[in-house]
Order: sequence, then structure tokens, then C-alpha cells
Amino acid sequence: MVDPRIPKYREAAVAMKAGRFGIEVPIEPEDEVAQLGRALIALDRSIESRFEELRTLVRVTEKINSGLVLDDILNHVYEWFRNIIPYDRIGFSLLAEEGRVVRARWARSEASEMRIGAGYEAPLEGSSLQRILETGQPRILNDLGAYLREHPKSDATRRIVEEGMRSSLTCPLIVMGNPTGFMFFSSARPNTYQDVHVELFRQIAGQLAMTVEKGRLYQQLVDLNDLKNKFLGIAAHDLRSPIGVVKSYLALFLGGFLGEVSEPHRKIMEAMNRTCVSMLSLIDDLLDVSAIESGKLELNCEKVDLGAYLRECHASNKMLTEAKSIELKLDLAATLPGVVMDPSRISQVVNNLIANAAKFSHPQTTITLKARAIREGSGEAVEISVADRGQGIPPDEVPKMFTAFGRTSVRPTAGEKSTGLGLAIVKRMVEAHGGRIWVESKVGEGSTFAFTLPVHGPVGSTSNLL
Repeated sequence: MVDPRIPKYREAAVAMKAGRFGIEVPIEPEDEVAQLGRALIALDRSIESRFEELRTLVRVTEKINSGLVLDDILNHVYEWFRNIIPYDRIGFSLLAEEGRVVRARWARSEASEMRIGAGYEAPLEGSSLQRILETGQPRILNDLGAYLREHPKSDATRRIVEEGMRSSLTCPLIVMGNPTGFMFFSSARPNTYQDVHVELFRQIAGQLAMTVEKGRLYQQLVDLNDLKNKFLGIAAHDLRSPIGVVKSYLALFLGGFLGEVSEPHRKIMEAMNRTCVSMLSLIDDLLDVSAIESGKLELNCEKVDLGAYLRECHASNKMLTEAKSIELKLDLAATLPGVVMDPSRISQVVNNLIANAAKFSHPQTTITLKARAIREGSGEAVEISVADRGQGIPPDEVPKMFTAFGRTSVRPTAGEKSTGLGLAIVKRMVEAHGGRIWVESKVGEGSTFAFTLPVHGPVGSTSNLL
């Protein structure tokens, strides 16, 4: 006859497998089957505890990957692990001054007054913390009072004891084999960490060590990017003036203001002038990139009669396209709203798109500048497009179009030069206005570059412009 408790044990095992814990099973009368029931209950409690630990670690990992700053993550750790592991205080310190100093970065305590907070530091060499880094193993002190009596010169221990802590667990922070600091768990009760599962503390420390390294590398990238933008800005400004001077002197020579110029000399000067124009265009692009990436791109918005504005753009670009025997058409809707925008910046956008279309189109083809009013989301907008009948762009190369130096396999039809920055700058300028830009293309049939602008301008436009 089957013991009636066995089916209950089987149901409990199935529940545990499904992640349902807190089981209660019959264990009376006292016999070997009852011992099995008690073991099952103990296993249930152990698995539940471990499951909760892992779930909390996953939450910490999610917070780390979500981009929260270190202090926020540490505060989450302090709140979330209270029901899993014992502590009344957590401290977080990092190595500083090329590893010679341990400096407190963050701390939180249940004590009425913290005696070690952010900024507290002590030398690493010769300290007990140095030995922890050398071994890579956590250190447990279950009687901080006794440890202080043995090491009366330990200022950090004295401060922690004065704060009311009586036991501690110290985990080294190590990333890819390199020590970066320490995490200190402290309790107001002695012997708190005598039987704890040390591996969980190490996992928490490991996660936070990765966070610190991620933040450090990110900050390095930000600093390097800022340095690059400053260098670009300074170099571009310093180059622009002398090239502008050279171009001015060439204009004087070519205009005959400094005397007659022979034909061979004229050809050389015209080539020099074209080079100066190309260099100034590159410098302008670099200045725009520097302004955009440093967040200093300024928009001087005003309300613009879009129809009249685009007719001017069409007229100023018509000579460019005619020089290559390409017809530039204008297709404007019968009515176009006034648009709040920076006319200088949008001229850069339109001129760049038309110049690109001409660059990659063959003679005897057409380019069309078109505009119409649309609804974008819940607001009014306009859509402006430049369509050519050129070579088209291979589908797998379209994603490169709006990236810096994102060149495709399509070559200019007359060998024209390009910095590879134009479309990246165009995209950022359109987005700064609150619009979007895209391209539709088919190889052998041509491309259409289109962008939108909200009628009432970018967010933050002053109301007197509307």
C-alpha cells in the first residue's frame, strides 16, 4: 500500500519545478518518510532563496544595462537585497591616483551618523585591503571590535565601529583581471557573515565592477570626443583665414586689378582658386560637424514664405545644374504655409541635396525640387524633396547615406570631389528643426531625397515667430 504522503510529496516537487515555492507537506507520523518530507521542505526553502537571489541580480543587471548612473544603481542594490542578505551599511570605494589610494565613492548606512562617506581616502600599500586585492578573495570579519583591538591604528575600522557596525564582509572589485576598488557590507550585529553564501556578495560586486568600468570607458570616449571637436574647431578656424586670404589675392589677380595676367598663369590661378573653394567647403563642413557634435549648433529661426524661399533656391542652383547640361525643375504646391525655420541652415540642406543630385546625374537629365504641405503626426508640416534621374543607389548601400564619410559605390559622373560629410550634416540640421529625412532610390532610375519640417518650427521656437 502506498503511503498517502508520497503523492503529496510528488505534487510538491512538481510545484517547485514550476517555480512555486513555500510548500507545506504532511510529515506525521515520525518515520523515514517523514524525514523525506522535512528534506523536501528544506530544499524548497533553499531553492526559493536562491531563486530570489538570482531574480534580484537580474534586476540589477537590467538597471546597469538601462544606463542608470552608478549612484542610482547602488541605491537600488541597497534597497533590493535587504530581504536576501544581511547588512546595515554598504560602502563603495575605488582605487585612485594610479592605484595608490583607496577613495570612498558612495556609502549608505542605517546609522544615525556616517563616519565614512564619499571622499574619505586611505593609502593602499601596506593595508589589509592590499592583501584582499592580491588574493582576489573576499574577507569576513565577524568581530570588528576584536579586530580594532588587534589593529588600533586602523582609522577606517575605528570609524566603522563608532558608527555601530560589528561585522563586515569586504569584496574586491575586479574587471578583466584588473582591480578597481572594493565593496563593503557591514552589519550592526557580530558574526553576521559567519555562514553566509559569499558567492552572492561576489556576484553583486562583480556586476558593479563592470558598471564602474563601463562608466569609466564611456567617460573616456566623451572626453576624447570633446577633445576632437575642440581640435576640429580650432584647426578649421585657423585654416579658414589664410585660405580666405589666398582666395582674395587670386580674385584680385584674376580680375585684372593687379595688372595683366598671361593665359598660362590664369589657368594656374583658376586651378588654385578651385582648390581654395574646395578647401573652404571642407572647412565649413568640419566647422558644422564640430558645432553639431559639441551641441553648439545654433538655429536663428524666423517665419519664412516657403514658396518665395524655394524659388530663390531654385534660381541660385539653376546655373550649377545648367553647367552640366541638367535641367532643374521646380514643382511647388499651389499653396504653401509659412514655415518657422533657420533659412541659412535649410539653404545648406537644399543646396547640398541639389548639388549631390547634379554630381551623380548624367547630362541631358532632369532634377526636380518639389514641396507640398502635409500632416506629420498631429501637426502641420511641409515635405521638400529633390528627385533626380541619375544612377540610383544599391539597396544595401542606402543605410550609409546619412553617416559621416559614408560613401557608396556610385561615382560622380564628372569626377567631382566630395568630403563625405554633407548628408550627415544635412540629417542633423533637419533633425535640429524637428523634421526627418530619408531617401528612396532605384538603380538605373534615380533617387529622391526628401525631408520634412514642422510648420511651427522646432520645439522651443519663440511664439512671436508664429
